[in-house]
Amino acid sequence: MTDDNVTSSDGEGAKSSYLVFKPYPLQVGHRIFIESGPRRGDWKVIGLSDRKIRLRCPFSGREVEWDRFCYLVEEKHGPWPHPE
Repeated sequence: MTDDNVTSSDGEGAKSSYLVFKPYPLQVGHRIFIESGPRRGDWKVIGLSDRKIRLRCPFSGREVEWDRFCYLVEEKHGPWPHPE
């Protein structure tokens, strides 16, 4: 994958910028909002394992279990669930 706005250096030891992604240490009871994609919306964390996360929609009550995927982008304060 390439991006015309990003330059890279393959030189060993060369200084360059890079991105670091770190899984967020979610806990049961956390309320989250997924901003985009097929999982978009408000969810409550109802279960966790080393590999899976179990979530419940506060509107429909639907429960899902997915591979862990959450990465913190920013923390916001305000009403939750989001008004539709």
